[in-house]
Amino acid sequence: MPHAPKPRAPRLHRAVAVAVVTLAATLLTAAHAAAADVTVTSFDGTKIVAHWFPAQGLAAGERAATVLRGPGWSQPGDSDAASADSPEVGSVGNKTLADQGYNVLTWDPRGFGRSGGTVQVDSKDFEGRDVQALLDWLAAQPEAKLDKKGDPRVGMVGASYGGGIQLVTAAIDPRIDAIVPSIAWHSLTTALYKQDTVKLGWASLLGLLGSALGRLDSHITSAIAEGAATGRLSAANVEWFTDRGPAALVERIKVPTLFLQGTVDDLFTLDEATTNYRILRGNGVPTKLLWFCGGHGICLTPAGDTTRVHDATVNWLRRYLDRQTAVKTGARFDWVDQDGRDRQANDYPLPAGPAITASGSGTLLLTDVGGSGPPIPSTPPTSAIPLAGLPVAPAKALNAVNVKVPTGAAGQVVAGPPTVTLAYKGTATRADSRVYAQLVDDATGRVLGNQITPIPVTLDGKARTVSQPLEIVSATTHAGSSFTLQLVASSVAYGPARALGSVAFSQVKVSVPTAKP
Repeated sequence: MPHAPKPRAPRLHRAVAVAVVTLAATLLTAAHAAAADVTVTSFDGTKIVAHWFPAQGLAAGERAATVLRGPGWSQPGDSDAASADSPEVGSVGNKTLADQGYNVLTWDPRGFGRSGGTVQVDSKDFEGRDVQALLDWLAAQPEAKLDKKGDPRVGMVGASYGGGIQLVTAAIDPRIDAIVPSIAWHSLTTALYKQDTVKLGWASLLGLLGSALGRLDSHITSAIAEGAATGRLSAANVEWFTDRGPAALVERIKVPTLFLQGTVDDLFTLDEATTNYRILRGNGVPTKLLWFCGGHGICLTPAGDTTRVHDATVNWLRRYLDRQTAVKTGARFDWVDQDGRDRQANDYPLPAGPAITASGSGTLLLTDVGGSGPPIPSTPPTSAIPLAGLPVAPAKALNAVNVKVPTGAAGQVVAGPPTVTLAYKGTATRADSRVYAQLVDDATGRVLGNQITPIPVTLDGKARTVSQPLEIVSATTHAGSSFTLQLVASSVAYGPARALGSVAFSQVKVSVPTAKP
């Protein structure tokens, strides 16, 4: 039997390295010193550098609520008082918060910027306690409104790394009053290691960026090396990332939470936010879920109204931080489809309608050639995150088993995870293998939501079956339209084919959920 192919790391890493250099240059030149910088000593002696923007126009003795705004991965805290919103990642800027009359506090997370320590990936035991030290400092500031001594009136906003820290902090410190996590995660293992498969594209990008701009814990660098070599992680690294949460911590969150998540986010997918949302909703916590075309990735379809995130964030803070009960926060579930159309509903998941189903068969050659992605955008991206996400985004594959999925009537709403069931038999140089499933919109040729899902298969020559939900997608059907389910052998999102061989699918069933009309 032939030897297994070596991972296709060099080509992937070259593309990722270009994105890292561009993104790093953008981040390092973006900040403009306009804040009062302070240094706070955390629980273990680590020095955390923060940037303080007291609310403008306060009368003598007047105080204002404060919003903590955490930065993204590898970034220092935003020190520009006039920084604008970033609708592509669902984040409001310092100017928006100042215009609403809030104090703003940003900070350099542990291991990044000018703060000390080693990056622990928003751990409750490290970065979470760092924020608690910031809250202690804040409570002593004359501009900070207090609910009681030592308890400042505080909300939190921020995207990605700045979203994850909100969930961790709200779970461990009752002084937080409202949060707006954007493009955050539920579990680093489900996000970065779905179906025990390393999301090598994003892991490489984040690892290179973190190494260039911070001091990373050794578990991070060793996990990236393992992923590049084998696509799998050691038990010790899985345990380390699992412990970073927030996962089980979400059950402890009691404060009003607005979840913002990108429909084309292929790092922290929609499932990460919907899992968090359903936990809080089930516990009776005031919560809202808003999907927008953006996140970690590139929006290749119409984005629709890009002010939705700004408006929703401002209204959420006015309602739950300022406690203005007359402010309306809108429908509990607000989402956008592949046409940029905005829709609202009372809750998620939507009441189920009849599923769109199809079946087929075929044989897939396990090879690196003709895999999924990257796409070719009609207009090259100019902002940092879409530019960084482009090299690791899925796209229609040439080497694939294709199953046509006619959608039937126009106007059917898809806002959930398709399911595939595979009856298969195959052999390969590595029996423990993966295939990847994606749904292509035949009208545009784009992968719906840039989403692709690894499916574990055992290729030992025996007949087997597997059934699995795919990543959540958001779409509306058109008259005469169709989707195509593709089963592929490799993807820039997850990395190369790890074995040589082939797999014959005697039956492929796909079911795409629709909402009740």
